[in-house]
Amino acid sequence: MKIVIDAMGGDNAPLEIVKGALEAHEEFGANIVLVGKGEDILRSMSELGYSDLPSGVEIANASEVVLMDDDPATVTREKSDSSMTVALKLLKDGSADAMISAGSTGALLSGATLIVKRIKGIRRAVLSVLLPSTGKGFLIIDCGANAECTPEYLMQFAYMGNYYMKGILGTENPRVGLLNIGTEEGKGTSLQVETYKLLQEANASGALNFVGNVEARAAFHDVCDVLVADGFTGNVLLKGTEGIGLMLKGELKNIFYKSVFTKLAALAIKPGLKNLMKKFDASDVGGTMLLGISKPVIKAHGSSKAKDIKGAVRQAMLAVESGVCEMIEKNVQHMKLPEKTND
Repeated sequence: MKIVIDAMGGDNAPLEIVKGALEAHEEFGANIVLVGKGEDILRSMSELGYSDLPSGVEIANASEVVLMDDDPATVTREKSDSSMTVALKLLKDGSADAMISAGSTGALLSGATLIVKRIKGIRRAVLSVLLPSTGKGFLIIDCGANAECTPEYLMQFAYMGNYYMKGILGTENPRVGLLNIGTEEGKGTSLQVETYKLLQEANASGALNFVGNVEARAAFHDVCDVLVADGFTGNVLLKGTEGIGLMLKGELKNIFYKSVFTKLAALAIKPGLKNLMKKFDASDVGGTMLLGISKPVIKAHGSSKAKDIKGAVRQAMLAVESGVCEMIEKNVQHMKLPEKTND
């Protein structure tokens, strides 16, 4: 299996990207293609103690870098020799099985759509990420790619999230919920009301296990495995959750480092506390898959360190092995609304 990585994307590129890629290669055995400025990549490898390229690791040179202030809609065309663009082209051409970038989310989404292409019949590619709960966590989909959505988009998000949970995480019959301001059927705007009807129909046909509307506070109490939302609302939930996790970590640190007695208390509950904080740690997952794209594309966080990139490589490998893209493509006929006819 070959994973192509944009070595120049992200706040800590190329050193942390290269380090994470090499660690993933050693631990998981994946073949790696590092795309970017060859001299910079080799310099990073030298800093990490490598005098030669390990067997199974390649460098594909790219002279340009996608910057955060570049126009996401046009940058992959204007910077055709950027590390992100070259990496996407390698994926499209079949030279790699999956692609990873910690660069601009908008540019990656646009580039993946234009170069690798969406699965035929899928209206929009979507960002999804696992959030913690009292159970095994839930997938929020969309979490930022599509601020404005139609009921058909949300229905497709539900199906794609369902196949992701089945394929990547092995969840049998995933419970699908619709993020809303109340649990009653008529709650929300017309978007939620119409989407509810579509998901209810999918549930009646046995295509989805739809559990109804889910309030944000309930989602963290193991009531669903997939939580469907438009990208604006989903991103607000995601960023709020990240903020709570950081606040909680800081406040607990202040409490337990206050005195000798609190430090002893912290020592006593350290294992349980470590497990709690791990639920808010996204580095093990490493990134989010762009569902709806014809081949696995993983978006790593912009501030990714080596551990995050290693996690992203593991997720990319799981995406390839599970065949989640093929699963979506095979079932795309169930995700379309009937064509309207003129009477």
